[in-house]
Amino acid sequence: MRIGVYLAHPRPGSFNHSVFDTVVDELRDRGCEVLAHDLYAEGFSPALTAAETETVEAAEAAQDRQLALHRAEVATLDAMVFVHPNWWGMPPAVLTGWVQRVFVPGVAYKLGTADGEPVGLLRAGRALVLNTSDTPEDREHSEFGDPLQRIWAACVLPYTGVTDVRRVVFRTVSDSTDEQRAAWLHEARKLAAALPADASPA
Repeated sequence: MRIGVYLAHPRPGSFNHSVFDTVVDELRDRGCEVLAHDLYAEGFSPALTAAETETVEAAEAAQDRQLALHRAEVATLDAMVFVHPNWWGMPPAVLTGWVQRVFVPGVAYKLGTADGEPVGLLRAGRALVLNTSDTPEDREHSEFGDPLQRIWAACVLPYTGVTDVRRVVFRTVSDSTDEQRAAWLHEARKLAAALPADASPA
C-alpha cells in the first residue's frame, strides 16, 4: 500500500511528533510505501492564492513545486493518516490550508453531476485521523459537538471519495503520565497496522 502520513504540529518533540513517528515506523515495518510529511518542518504555505481559486492549470502555471508534489502524491494514495492537535475545534492552520490547496477540483473531486453532488476522485478508500486534545470527552461532546469529527468525517474526506474514516482522540495530553503516553503510542501503532491489514484480500 501507498500511504500518506501528514503531521501538523509546530513544536519538535511534541507528543504529536511521537505519534507521527510511531505511525510511520509501523507502516514501513509492514512493507508499506510511506510518504511522510511534517507540514511545518517542510514549510508548507497554507495561504490559498488567487490563481489557485481559478483552475488547477492556473495554479500549476504559478510553478509552486511543493504544491504540485502534494497534489500529485495524494492522487496515488491508498490511504491517508492525519496527526494533529485540536486547536479551537479546528486543525492547525497549516493543515487547513493544505486541505484547501491540495483537495481541489480536478484533483480530489469534480462537480457538475446531474444531481449536483460532487464525485470524489481520490482512490484512497480509508483515512485515519489521530488527534490530541486537552478538552475532556464529555465537555467536547456536550458543549462543542466534537467539531473535528464533523470536519473530517462529514465535510472533508467523504467529499473526496474517502468513505472509511477512522478517528481517535488522545486526551488529555497536558496532564498525562509517561505510562499513559506509552499506552497511546501503542494504540496508534495498532491503528496504523490495521490500515494495510484491512486492505488485504480475504
